[in-house]
Amino acid sequence: MKIYNTMTSSKEDFVPYDMGENAQINMYVCGPTVYNLLHIGNMRCYVVFDTIRRYFEHKGFLVNVVQNFTDIDDKIIQSADEEGISATEVAEKYIAEAYTDFKAMNILAASVYPRVTEEMPEIIAMIAELIEKGFAYESDGHVFFDSAKTEDYGKLSKKNIDDLIAGARVEVHESKRSSVDFVLWKPRKTAEEPSWASPWSDGRPGWHIECSAIAKKYLGRLDLHCGGEDLIFPHHENEIAQTEALQDEPLARYWLHNGPLTSNGRKMSKSLGNFSTLREVAQNFSHEVIRFFLLSGHYRMPIEYSEELLISAEKSLNRIKNAYNALRELAQEPPIPVDMNTLKYRLTFETCMDDDFNTANAIAVLFDIVKDANMLIRNLKITPHLAHEYQFVLHELCELLGIKLGDVQTLHIGEEYIEEQLRLREMARKNKDWAKSDEIRDALTAQGVIIKDTPEGAKWTIR
Repeated sequence: MKIYNTMTSSKEDFVPYDMGENAQINMYVCGPTVYNLLHIGNMRCYVVFDTIRRYFEHKGFLVNVVQNFTDIDDKIIQSADEEGISATEVAEKYIAEAYTDFKAMNILAASVYPRVTEEMPEIIAMIAELIEKGFAYESDGHVFFDSAKTEDYGKLSKKNIDDLIAGARVEVHESKRSSVDFVLWKPRKTAEEPSWASPWSDGRPGWHIECSAIAKKYLGRLDLHCGGEDLIFPHHENEIAQTEALQDEPLARYWLHNGPLTSNGRKMSKSLGNFSTLREVAQNFSHEVIRFFLLSGHYRMPIEYSEELLISAEKSLNRIKNAYNALRELAQEPPIPVDMNTLKYRLTFETCMDDDFNTANAIAVLFDIVKDANMLIRNLKITPHLAHEYQFVLHELCELLGIKLGDVQTLHIGEEYIEEQLRLREMARKNKDWAKSDEIRDALTAQGVIIKDTPEGAKWTIR
């Protein structure tokens, strides 16, 4: 298995720390800041790394997943002011909503979901150790990490510290020694603001230190550190600096980052206002369709979000579901499991996933199964036992992607579209273009439209 390591900018053979019997993979996934509902761009990260976790488990690994919740932050405090409730109530509200969304998207539960507010002793202890060893300094109740004390700051993002200093666009904080130093602890601004007692001030931690302290407590050595590519700098870069200042080995063996979901070519984000929450999208599309859409491209590449592409994903998923349902009606489990006829699909699927979790190519294997199964059904060459094999492999591989095969969803196509396609099919038949005629019929069938040719012309119904 080869995975792309952001640290080395190359694909590498995956070799976890633990290669013994019942080998375990330690996997850290940066979780959300809980001040609002998750948007569909956030959800790509969690769907991608859930799929990768599923595949590792399929390969026989035990996977220990830790995903944090940032439950104290300026944005949470702002939301609390806007909603007229406490910051704690805001965090509790949106953590509960996040759990609901994770379940709806068929995301397996993490081993543990640490909350920043419950990890203050570990965070404060780590900051104190950084000060003691000369990697951090206190100033007016703040504590900053001294980036100049690390020889390889910028190694993940490939940024040079001198260039960062020269290119700084903001004034240096009056308490900072350098513009690239980052905050580990900050004092509260008002008496009403949530705060915790520390040797430096009543305040709260900076963003970056929380993940270092949580990962150290719950995982120790990390095989995989995962998150969106927007976290590479400064968040993950700063995690590396502060963690590796205190230990002789890397924070993580492999760094995996998913590409963004874009809207009109720009990264979807709450700050830009160009986002749709998962709840909003799920009003028109099933969660299975949304998950299928989010896996339709390679995880490291951007995916453009649009309703048209979701409709296309829905049609594609329904094509798979239709084939699955047709096979289920014909299937009869053989006395002895036989899978030689479908072994090639499993091997090809695994080859795709072993190549840096290429879900786009893996999904193409699903359509190979559908195409071959439909041809066997159409030509009356499928036996009940063979139908069972095709049904089983389709179910198995969809499960690895976290896709549930059930009833076909209502399609976003209208009568005018269907009638136009049938008109084009009739023209193809008159021109003896049987290939085109079959192509249109198969496309409509995949969308749940059942066609029956009669002396009066083609009649159709929705399955």
